[in-house]
Amino acid sequence: MINKIALSIAEALAGVPHGATVMVGGFGTAGIPNELVNGLIEQGATDLTVVNNNAGNGDAGLAALLKAGRVRKVICSFPRQADSHVFDALYRSGKLELELVPQGNLAERIRAAGAGIGAFFTPTGYGTELARGKETREINGRMQVLEHAIHGDVALIKAERGDRWGNLTYRMAARNFGPVMAMGAKRTIATVHEVVELGALDPEAIVTPGIFVSKIVRIDRVATQAGGFRS
Repeated sequence: MINKIALSIAEALAGVPHGATVMVGGFGTAGIPNELVNGLIEQGATDLTVVNNNAGNGDAGLAALLKAGRVRKVICSFPRQADSHVFDALYRSGKLELELVPQGNLAERIRAAGAGIGAFFTPTGYGTELARGKETREINGRMQVLEHAIHGDVALIKAERGDRWGNLTYRMAARNFGPVMAMGAKRTIATVHEVVELGALDPEAIVTPGIFVSKIVRIDRVATQAGGFRS
C-alpha cells in the first residue's frame, strides 16, 4: 500500500545528505516551508546549496539555516531586502557564495530539470554581467543566453492539502515555486495542513501529482498575533 505520510518532520527529513542541493519553496514570505527548514537545521546536513527565490527574511526559516552555517551557496533571484541582514553579513564576509538568476530564468531552469531539458536559450540577461562566460547565440534575430537546468537533490515545499499517495493542492500565492521544484528534485518533502482520504481531492484540482512527492507531513496552521492565520 502506498503511504507517503511521515509521522514527523524528523522522519520526513531523514537521510538528507551533506552537500545536497536543496530547493526551498516560497516567494517573499508566502509559502515558505519554515517547519521543514527548521527541521533541516536540527537534522544537521551541512555544505548545502539552497535554491530559493529569496535569501531569507529576518532571523527565522531560511535565514536561520544560513546563520547556522549550514549553507555554502545560495541560488536565487532576489537576495537583498530590508531584513536580509543574515545573508548580507555572510555574503560580505565571503562566507557564502551567491548565484544570481533572473526570476523567470530561475523558474524555467527548475522546470527544465523536471521536464528532462538539459539547457535552453533565453534573451533574458543578454548583455549583462549575468551572461558573462555563458554561451550566446542569435536566434530569430535576437541574441540569447544558454541557461542550464537546476537539479535538486531535495525539494522542501508547502502545500495546503494532500493524500497518502502524495497528491497536493495549494493555497493561493503559497503555491509559487512548489510545483516546479517538486518536479525538479530527486526527492520532494511537503508539509500540508490537511491530510484527506484518497478520492477527496478533485483530480482536476491536483496541482502536484503524487509521482513527484516522496513524503508529506501534516502541520498545524499557526495563528498570528492579529488573530488571523499564517498560511
